[in-house]
Amino acid sequence: MTVPFSILDLATIGKDQTAAESLAGSVAMAQLAEALGYRRVWYAEHHNMSAIASSATSVLIAHIAAHTKNIRLGAGGVMLPNHSPLTIAEQFGTLETLHPGRIDLGLGRAPGSDQNTMRALRRDPLAADSFPQDVLELQGYLTGPTRIQGVEATPGKGTDVPLYILGSSLFGARLAAQLGLPYAFASHFAPNALQDAVALYRREFKPSAQLETPYVIAGVNVIAADTTAEAQEMFQATKRARVGLFFGNGRVFTDDEADMILDSPQGQHVLTMMKYSAVGTSEAVLEYLEGFASHADADELIIAHQSTGTEGRLRSVELVAAAAGLVTNVTAR
Repeated sequence: MTVPFSILDLATIGKDQTAAESLAGSVAMAQLAEALGYRRVWYAEHHNMSAIASSATSVLIAHIAAHTKNIRLGAGGVMLPNHSPLTIAEQFGTLETLHPGRIDLGLGRAPGSDQNTMRALRRDPLAADSFPQDVLELQGYLTGPTRIQGVEATPGKGTDVPLYILGSSLFGARLAAQLGLPYAFASHFAPNALQDAVALYRREFKPSAQLETPYVIAGVNVIAADTTAEAQEMFQATKRARVGLFFGNGRVFTDDEADMILDSPQGQHVLTMMKYSAVGTSEAVLEYLEGFASHADADELIIAHQSTGTEGRLRSVELVAAAAGLVTNVTAR
């Protein structure tokens, strides 16, 4: 495989699992990814979601960084309209100061939550409108000069934490191109505009102090297992879990109920979200990823290992690394 592999760890809290167990699994995944040669691991900001434990993204990154040595870690991403740019500059400036050369900062403008949660976050409903200006303000705190006279981020100033624009539409692609920043497309859950967004980004890219040429990271779902049947079983369980996440509203569906919803028009949304999914043995997954990298015109793939349990995700991490030639002699867990 010619493009680097990275991991998007959703810090999923599985069935009959606690948040503490989920976060312990995230530590184990990062340590394994580091040992196997993955480039980076990112964590996403989500709020009020009972199945995701990465809401305090910078705190989680700090914890993982303290339990690893070399692998890059970052936000994929921080939803900047939920925060002041100064606060994020201080948080990630602190992370970079403690773990130099290892921290990434991906930025999104979505709320990462519903309307009630937005109110609980004290988020201004119009905050997303100032996202481009907020990115520039944040960049000033980290690289200088500051855009707010007399205000500096400490720690933060001079840390030059690399910024990435995250998106699933042409808006993010155009902004990343204008600012000369790397662009990460959320094709693991919002696949529809992938090729158009990447083409626009590459066409309109302007070099910057951070980046001379365009750089695209594309998200993709992966479930690699020792047998095709096992992988398909995990994939079906993952889709059922998505049904509960989006339609449950506190209710737990049986497998039959979840499958009925997946077969309904409403369920098509879940299936569309998972359009780009590599499922099967390591060889089949690698073949899919090679084709997807070309399809996405990507410089790097960031993989969301979607098995429903921690052990399944760790095994998927191993199998993909072995198939891609990152490591050899991976034995069954």
